[in-house]
Amino acid sequence: MSGENLIMSSVNGVSSIRPEIALNGLANGLKSNGINGHHEHTNGVDHKHANGHKHATVDPRNYDDIIRLAEVIRNMVDLKESPTIGVICGSGLGDLADLLVDKQVVPYTKIPGFPQTSVVGHKGNLVFGYLSGKYVMCLQGRFHPYEHDMDLVLCTMPVRIMHHLGVKTMIVSNAAGGINHKFNYGDLMIIKDHVFMPGLVGFSPLVGLNDPRFGARFVSVHDAYDKQLRNMARRIADEEDIRAHEGIYVMSGGPQYESPAEVKLYKVLGADALGMSTCHEVTVARQCGIRVFGFSLITNIGNDDADTSVEVSHEEVLETAKEASVRACRFVSRIVENL
Repeated sequence: MSGENLIMSSVNGVSSIRPEIALNGLANGLKSNGINGHHEHTNGVDHKHANGHKHATVDPRNYDDIIRLAEVIRNMVDLKESPTIGVICGSGLGDLADLLVDKQVVPYTKIPGFPQTSVVGHKGNLVFGYLSGKYVMCLQGRFHPYEHDMDLVLCTMPVRIMHHLGVKTMIVSNAAGGINHKFNYGDLMIIKDHVFMPGLVGFSPLVGLNDPRFGARFVSVHDAYDKQLRNMARRIADEEDIRAHEGIYVMSGGPQYESPAEVKLYKVLGADALGMSTCHEVTVARQCGIRVFGFSLITNIGNDDADTSVEVSHEEVLETAKEASVRACRFVSRIVENL
């Protein structure tokens, strides 16, 4: 197993995998840095070395590094089959991964060179298991560019790992502010299209990737959100009596929330919901040939009047997401069941 000594521990029937010594197979191909509790800062991520283990760093712009890391993760778990469905859980939606059956959990901290998440509501686990009878790979916590020095290549590395492990369909969720007057707290918005603001000003996850093995340089995203999957999702929402709309999602850089004037600007652009994630992941998924279904959980309502503005907090976002979590998880479970 690539020189690894893995210890299986079970808590409440859930398998948890942790490498007990250095991941020698990875270290042979990657740069190895630091031991004995030292810290290093790589690609905007602060990694801590614990228990004297070597820590191998991964260059997300090096295709061979991505391949090696995917194989290390493959060897860290006992895959029941190739996961053809990948799920990225947004703020407050990590409970979905808890529904997986026969699951195996790998904390991000145990994966060498993997980014870490620092946002409340993102648990930081890679979870494999069965959902609605389908074998899935779930990111229980995503990577926002504002956490990692706007390094979008690093933040989308997990999508490329999904691709190399066999994922063909990706379901991506987020918590978003609604700016369509028809939206209410707790509604779901099926993403029809997006406005990728960081990408429009040069912060694309495709910048600097000159190795043709990554995929096409000029990626078409005109059909980024699969129409068949959107139609299926609307049908499921009707069957489950879930209030769902279809609309346009805007990703800004964050982490500050939008000003009333910016909300007004996005309304002019035709946006329906605002957030700080998703578009970079979807762009890379399309480069990899992965079809995508995305949805937003509307956790707050945007205001475009500075004289009557109301302060928005992340705590409010998490509270609304928690209240809608059961409904959102049921929605995703039904979608997976129908794939």
